[in-house]
Amino acid sequence: MALNQDPDCKPVSLDTVRDLALSYPGVIEGRSYGTPVFRVRARLLARLHDSGEALVLAMEIEEREALMQSDPATFYITDHYRGYPWILVRFSTVSHEELRELFERAWRKGAPKSLVMAYDQDSGL
Repeated sequence: MALNQDPDCKPVSLDTVRDLALSYPGVIEGRSYGTPVFRVRARLLARLHDSGEALVLAMEIEEREALMQSDPATFYITDHYRGYPWILVRFSTVSHEELRELFERAWRKGAPKSLVMAYDQDSGL
């Protein structure tokens, strides 16, 4: 996994996540437990971790385990998320491209199929 070391690239922040998340059809920003969250329809995709230094992102547990093993500096969980399909992604070490890929996977899994199909058609995929 790529470390966010590009000197011309600003570090990932909540603003980065917001711009990315809201670029996908149907995604809205809200709040939950006092932090910003991003949902597609009623399905939670991501939220700012209470620390303010990481994103909590929807992800299958098997994929999460592989990411944590391959790049523990970027991907981790706390005991709170151990049995749930979520991963924490550190803003300081994730690359913009990697975050985009991971968020898109979460969006594709959470969005209605009709929305994904329309997005793919509009994108020429």
